[in-house]
Formats: sequence, C-alpha cells, structure tokens
Amino acid sequence: MVKKRHAAQDAGESIPAVAFTAPAGRPAGVEVLTLAELRGRADACALAVPHRPDFHHLLVVDEGRLRHTVDFRKYELSVNDWMWVRPGQVHHFGDLSGVEGRLVLFESGFLDPATAAAARLEDWFGPAVHHPEGEQARAVDCALRHLHQEFGALRGLPLEVHIEVLRHLLAVLVLRASRLSAPAGSGEARGGAGHGGAVRGGGGGRAPDGDGVCEASETFLRFRDAVERGFTRSRRVEDYARQLGYSPRTLSRATAAAAGVGAKEFIDRRVVLEAKRLLAHGDQTAARIAVRLGFADAANFAKFFQHRTGSTPISFRTEVRGPA
Repeated sequence: MVKKRHAAQDAGESIPAVAFTAPAGRPAGVEVLTLAELRGRADACALAVPHRPDFHHLLVVDEGRLRHTVDFRKYELSVNDWMWVRPGQVHHFGDLSGVEGRLVLFESGFLDPATAAAARLEDWFGPAVHHPEGEQARAVDCALRHLHQEFGALRGLPLEVHIEVLRHLLAVLVLRASRLSAPAGSGEARGGAGHGGAVRGGGGGRAPDGDGVCEASETFLRFRDAVERGFTRSRRVEDYARQLGYSPRTLSRATAAAAGVGAKEFIDRRVVLEAKRLLAHGDQTAARIAVRLGFADAANFAKFFQHRTGSTPISFRTEVRGPA
C-alpha cells in the first residue's frame, strides 16, 4: 500500500513536502490507484492541507465532481477531465466523497530520459486541466486502463520484467497526456496553474507559459529552466543572458513569443508565485521569506511584492488565511 509521508523539512521549508514511497512489495517509482482506494488509506484532513509533492499526480474523474486547488488556482473537474499536477507545485484536494476516478503517481526518474523530454516532464508551467474528446479521449483512457491492469498483475511476470512493462506503459500514458488540450474557456489556453500574474487568493491570472510550450524556441526553454533553478539568486535578465550566452534582448523576444510576457516579467512572476506559496501555506515571517527569495531585507521584499500584486505580504497572508 502506498503511503505518502511528510519528508523531513529543513529549517527554511514551511510548506509540507511529500515524498514518494513505494507500496509494499511493489516497484519504486509508480503507483496506480482509484480515488476509492485513496479515500480508504488517506486522512481526508491531510489531503485537504496544501502540500508540495516531489512526484507527479495524473488524475482522471470517472464520476461526480472534484474540486482541487493548484498554486492558488481553483479547479472543478467533471467526468473525463484530466488533471496533471507536477512536482514542486503546491496543491490540495477538495471533498473526495461522491467522486470516483483513477490516479497515477510517479517520479520523473522512473521514465527514460528520451520519454521525459518528449513528454515535457520538466514543463512545470503547462496547463493543469484537460478535457479530451473523441479519439483523443479514448486513446488516453485506453493507455491508463492498460497501465492500471498491469500494475495489479505483479504475479504474472518476473519483477524486473514487470517493472519494464510498467515503465513502457507509463511512457505511453504520459506521451498521450502531454498532448491533451486544455478545455475551452478554462483560461489555460496559454497559461498553466503555476504562474498567475496578479493572482489573489484562489483567483486566476494569465500565466507566462502554457500549451504553446511545445512550439517554444530552444532559447525560451533554456531560459525558463534557468529561471526555475536560479530565481532565488537573481532577478536580473542580464545575469541569465550572460549565463546562457544570449543578449537580454534575445531572451525578451523569445519569452514574449512563447509566454506572452517579457523576460523580466517572467522572472518576477516566478518570484511572486513562490512568495505567495510561502506566505499562504507556511508560518515564516516576511523577513525570513525575503532572505529565502534573495532580497536584501524585508522592506525591499515588501515593496517588490506590493508593486506586483497590489497587496503587502502580510495583507496577502491575511486575505488567503483569514485573521490569526
């Protein structure tokens, strides 16, 4: 049985981190279960607490409606809606009673590098919700059913063969899922759940990247990944340009074409997102969050945050969590 456990938190972490733990007697790296099984083994209160898993969640609703929140964006999933939550995103479940569906949990490293690249596993900013139709819906559902069936058939093959079969079937599923389209009117045609611009509380906002990432230039993809690694150390476009061997203007053009915003705005939105995560879901002071995000002091952080969100850090925390 899979158990999701809270990982030991370092002194700077304030959002509960969740590590993947393989079910007893099962290969590490992947698990397939129904929402009924999830309800039977997990505390509903624990699932409702915002947490930051280090593995992927790929979920489809078969019956009922499910409310789910990913990085301050609230979703309501209905039948045949798919949701993909990536490692590092902060999310939590709504009421699971009366909802049926299937859930695949997997670590990025379980898949081979070629599949990971083709499925864009590192695209943390892609849209979270999809509603496939027609042949697309049938193909991705068939891939999930085959994977689910194989996951429960451990006795039919030697363990090492079983693992390879699971790896290949999961590859088919994620390759199919990575090509799904966001539902019309979802607000995610060009934006993922992770980077809302002036998002307040559970509201939405245009994200700096999304469905068009598969057509994005190599320049933008390299810049995006560099920002993800370095946004707590630098918010200067010039630093990333020097690191990647481009001019700042080239980075800005590539980012505007792929994400709809300039390079500086893209960096700042990533910083704002992390600030919101820490303010909403943790108990660190604004001063500690400022240090963690690379600001010289709390005053500079407060000025930056208010300029980009219209709210002070403390006001934002009070808004999303209520008075202490």
